[in-house]
Amino acid sequence: MYHYYFYQWLLLFFLYGFFGWILESIYVSFLIRKPVNRGFLRGPLLPIYGTGAVMMLWVSLPVQNNLGAIYISGVIAATLLELITGWAMENLFKVRYWDYSEHAFNFHGYICLSSSLIWGFLTILLTQFIHKPIERFLFSLNPLLALVIVLIAAIIFITDFIISFKSAWDLGKLLEVMAKVRGDLEEIQLQLALLKADAKADLAQKIAEIKAERTEYQEERSQRIAELNHRLNALHEKERMLKEQKFGYFKKSLLLSNPHASSRFSEALEELKQRYLKH
Repeated sequence: MYHYYFYQWLLLFFLYGFFGWILESIYVSFLIRKPVNRGFLRGPLLPIYGTGAVMMLWVSLPVQNNLGAIYISGVIAATLLELITGWAMENLFKVRYWDYSEHAFNFHGYICLSSSLIWGFLTILLTQFIHKPIERFLFSLNPLLALVIVLIAAIIFITDFIISFKSAWDLGKLLEVMAKVRGDLEEIQLQLALLKADAKADLAQKIAEIKAERTEYQEERSQRIAELNHRLNALHEKERMLKEQKFGYFKKSLLLSNPHASSRFSEALEELKQRYLKH
């Protein structure tokens, strides 16, 4: 079992990635009561399912006659895949496409105990039941036909991945800029409030002490307030430009496909969801 050529492993990756996309899209569409093209890519494929299935089959090779060992190997391999993928995607794109933070025994929201245990059962289900008819189908294909299918699928997948990667990267950068602008606005507004409050509290005493100091004091604060107001206006203008910035189809599709995605720039992400997903 599982003695495949490289192109057959690739075909399994595409097949299980497609099956995973079907399951995820149906499940999420049911939850939010509207159709969703689930996943990171725009095409009907979830790479983490394809990779996970291939990994489960691969790690079970040495222990394929021992259900307990198959279960444990599936738990370890799938958990590592989910952890590495989740960490990498959040650090690259500033968005979490799944989050287990509300589950018990989770690790930074990337993995959790219940999910890992389920992966083990899925590995047994895959290796003992699901994969057998898939394997028969795989061996029934003409090798030349299988190679052509893999080549076409690979070209489509790579093209889709490049476009989706760029869109997700741009979305992450946009969230970062929006969060920075909002943070700068809040900081300047706070400084202005403190300066105005300080001026009101201290101005009477300064006037009473030395008139010259009072003039210098007022001029200094007026200049500082003018500078901060100038920066504030510039940031408001930048914020306005960000809101008017053209939001591409692929970035919008990422938000539509992942309605429960989260980010450390949560306010910026929610603003984009409100702006583009509520119409």
